[in-house]
Amino acid sequence: MDQIQQGADVFFVLVGAILVFAMHGGFAFLEVGTVRHKNQVNALVKILVDFAISTVAYFFIGYWIAYGVTFLASAATISGPDYGAQGFGLVKFFFLCTFAAAVPAIISGGIAERARFLPQCIATAVLVGICYPLFEGVVWNKNFGLQANFFGIGLGAEFKDFAGSIVVHAFGGWAALAAVLLLGPRLGRYEKGRSIASPPSSIPWLAMGSWLLCVGWFGFNVMSAQSLKAISGLVAMNSLMAMVGGILSALVVGRNDPGFVHNGALAGLVAVCAGSDIMHPIGALLTGIVAGALFVQMFIVSTNRLKVDDVLGVWALHGLCGLWGGIACGIFGLEAAGGIGGVTFLSQLVGSLMGAAAGFASGVIVYGTLKAAIGLRLTPEHERQGADISIHSITSNPEEDVRAGRI
Repeated sequence: MDQIQQGADVFFVLVGAILVFAMHGGFAFLEVGTVRHKNQVNALVKILVDFAISTVAYFFIGYWIAYGVTFLASAATISGPDYGAQGFGLVKFFFLCTFAAAVPAIISGGIAERARFLPQCIATAVLVGICYPLFEGVVWNKNFGLQANFFGIGLGAEFKDFAGSIVVHAFGGWAALAAVLLLGPRLGRYEKGRSIASPPSSIPWLAMGSWLLCVGWFGFNVMSAQSLKAISGLVAMNSLMAMVGGILSALVVGRNDPGFVHNGALAGLVAVCAGSDIMHPIGALLTGIVAGALFVQMFIVSTNRLKVDDVLGVWALHGLCGLWGGIACGIFGLEAAGGIGGVTFLSQLVGSLMGAAAGFASGVIVYGTLKAAIGLRLTPEHERQGADISIHSITSNPEEDVRAGRI
């Protein structure tokens, strides 16, 4: 029976890893549908290459920083009992690697249409290999004693982030904000104080990206239990309620805009990650409702008033909704609010702000260094031409372009 249980846990986490891996296709198609046609190929290539670089960086450096585990040993050793029965430690790496790779995937949407390819590849390696694991290890592996001493003793409870509202989404969203600010807006985005928006290239592709992310998110949240014994239907229920709350809120506040509606689902899911295992479903619904409205309003404010050219609104979606999710865990997770408890508002507030600050500081350091050393932006000529031709020498519909004489 023990062997069956161990094998079931391996399979359980493996399925979770595959579902979260599929979410990267969602990131890709969400960006494909949002950017202009001349940048669609670049969106697809960036997400796939970022995942590959993230895996290598996390395998050799990042996972060791976060969890003190290295795979630089024989295959017999790493598949043996010291790494978990039946290779559990290996599928756990795969699962957590897909989380780590979400950080550059988030950033990709913010810097789309004007970022050079090589600097983003380098940034991905540094962020996933060093910056993200340092914060991940503090929260999920209790490194440096901050969870027990600073949060547990000083603030009344350890900082809780069950599935990554702060560790993944807020960190990635605030790092993206730093990158976006260092890059500056796209050519022609703001003229004479006015915001000049480019329409999405494909609403169906945008919607497909949202659907892929929504489906994979139930692996992202539910499988964060990392064992069958720890699995909870409450996580699935809360994820569902937050998602629909985000959809309905974005529908109303965004005045039926399809881009806001499909991103509203993601806003709710981002926000519920932190407390999905301890909130009451009504608390999760309210968390999603606030997140959907927060995303729509702050995307409009940041784009039109603050003149922040965040193409997919990743700071509003992941940075702010993730920050709200960490704080919401300290509200709706309380027993007084119908939750299971074990959290304090103060620990969630401080931990959430620390995660946002860590992400922003990482983005400033990594992208600021790259900007000074080799530059971040495409040349104006290449930007006008589009990243597809200027970087990859092909468009998303090459046969049609050849027939029409465009290339």
